[in-house]
Amino acid sequence: MRRREFITLVGGAVAWPLAARAQQPAKMARIGVLASLPLPPLQRFSRKLREYGYIEGQNLRFEWRFAQGRDDRYPALAAELAALPVDMIVTWGTPAAIAAKQATGTIPIVMGAIADPVSVGIVSNLARPEGNITGFATQNVELEAKRLELLKDLLPQLARVGILGNVANPFLEVALKNLHRTASQLRVALELVEVQNSDQVEGALARLDQARLDAVLVSADTLLLTKRSEIATALTRSKLPAVYPFREYAAAGGLIVHGANLSVSFERAAGYVDRILKGAKPADLPIQLATDFELIINLKAAAALGLTLPEAIMIRATEVIE
Repeated sequence: MRRREFITLVGGAVAWPLAARAQQPAKMARIGVLASLPLPPLQRFSRKLREYGYIEGQNLRFEWRFAQGRDDRYPALAAELAALPVDMIVTWGTPAAIAAKQATGTIPIVMGAIADPVSVGIVSNLARPEGNITGFATQNVELEAKRLELLKDLLPQLARVGILGNVANPFLEVALKNLHRTASQLRVALELVEVQNSDQVEGALARLDQARLDAVLVSADTLLLTKRSEIATALTRSKLPAVYPFREYAAAGGLIVHGANLSVSFERAAGYVDRILKGAKPADLPIQLATDFELIINLKAAAALGLTLPEAIMIRATEVIE
C-alpha cells in the first residue's frame, strides 16, 4: 500500500467516530399524548414543536394514545404512558386530564385543551395550578350558555332545547348548572338526552328526533366528537337546528359552530412543553384562558334545514362555509 493511501485510510478511520458523534441527536424528549382521536389541533401542536426545534425521530419521540370515543380507556392509557415513562403528558379534554393526573404526581402534564379545570377539581387555582399540571382552558362552561343564546338569536320563538351530553364527563354537570340559569333568563326549557359511551349515541339521536324539540345543543365533549358525522347528519335529517362546540362538526355538516380555536390552544401548549423541557415547573406556569374564538356558519346545512340565518349572526361569523 502506498504511503498516501495509508494516511488517507487511517485519517478516515479516526474521523468516523467524530462524525458519528456529531450526527447524534440531542437528548430525546419523549412526549405522551392522551386524546380521543388524532384530529387537526394535534397536528398543529406537532408542527409548532418543530418550530421550537423538536424534530420527531431526532430529538423528539411521540407516544400517541387515543381512547377513540371510549372514555373508560383513559385511566389505562394514562397509566401506560406513566409506566414507560414519558417526559411529559399532553392531554385533550376533561376525562383525559383527570386520568393523567391520577396516573402520575411527578411527570409534568400540559392540558392542551380543557373546559374548566377548577370546577372539576383538577386544580384549585388557575394562576398557580400547583403540582405537576398546567395548560389551557377553553372556557366551555361559559360558552355553552353563549351557544344557547345563539340558538335564541336564530330562533326567536325557541321554547324547548335538547342537550346531547355525555354524563360520564364531569364537565357536563358543571355546564348544565350554568345552562339552566341562562335558559331561565331566556325562558327556554332544556331536555337532557344523555349518553355514557359512544355506542349509545345512535339511540340518543333517535330520542332527540322523537322529542319534538325546537333545536339542539351538542355538548363540548370529545367522546361525542368521535361521532360528529353521525350526529350532524341525524340532526339535519330530523330538521333540528343545532349549535356545536368544535370546528370538526362544521366540516361534518353541522349548522353552527361556536367555540375556542383549539388549534391555537395546542400551539400555545407547545410553548409550555418547550419551557418545561428546558426546566420550567408546571406549577409556575399559570393555566391560561382561551382568547381566540370561532363562529362558523354552514350555509349548506342551513339550506337543508330550510333556514335563513339572521344578519346579526352572519356578521359575527369568523368563517362561512358555502
